[in-house]
Amino acid sequence: MRRRTVSGAGHMAAGRRPPRWHTPCVALTFDDLITRARSLPKDGRRAILGIAGSPGAGKSTLAGHLVRELNGTGRPWVAHVPMDGFHLADAELDRLGRRDRKGAPDTFDAAGYAALLRRLREEPYDDVVYAPGFERVLEQPLAGAVPVPPSARLVVTEGNYLLLDTGAWARVRPQLDEVWFCALDEEERLRRLIARHEEFGKSHEEAVAWVERSDRRNAELIAPTRERADLVVPESALPGASRPVEPAGRDAVR
Repeated sequence: MRRRTVSGAGHMAAGRRPPRWHTPCVALTFDDLITRARSLPKDGRRAILGIAGSPGAGKSTLAGHLVRELNGTGRPWVAHVPMDGFHLADAELDRLGRRDRKGAPDTFDAAGYAALLRRLREEPYDDVVYAPGFERVLEQPLAGAVPVPPSARLVVTEGNYLLLDTGAWARVRPQLDEVWFCALDEEERLRRLIARHEEFGKSHEEAVAWVERSDRRNAELIAPTRERADLVVPESALPGASRPVEPAGRDAVR
């Protein structure tokens, strides 16, 4: 589908009518995101919302806020399934000679991730589906750590490569009802990323070196996928923020 832009209104050729998909720009808040996410499940069908973005951009933060707010204090109907559970184990990365690039696209089981998403979408919702988790202190995947109960009608999944269109990653996007892309000021993103590496055991020097060597390269690969997102969500969309969300992708208005 074509991207909608507000810039086209100011530069449209004389006498030419704007396309029907052109709509005014509307500022969005976190409450609007909640409303949008709540509306995704339809006709009794389970929906899957993807949240993409570069390392340290706030994907897990946004997913956590959404899941907690939507579930409230009632019976949980929203589940959180991180992509990070599909990291290959260090032993396998050593065998493949890829451990020094841990976090790159080919250090995940992308096909397995896509298969789980398809299972969550297509199988009858009679039984608990178990997804792998990721233990950040050990930096290892954990099998069967994330239960998705039959009551879950919305699954929020987040990770770096949801919009990548190469290899097995291309199988992921068709399983997602929408994908939102977290955008964050680059300096702030790097600061948070370094702090996170330090929190889980790296020295400051080791954290900086890893960010410069590995995370930055991955971020450069992820950044162009923003154009394929349904919505670009800045930090300001989180609770307590005041600036508007910037729509993009299939619902873009900019």
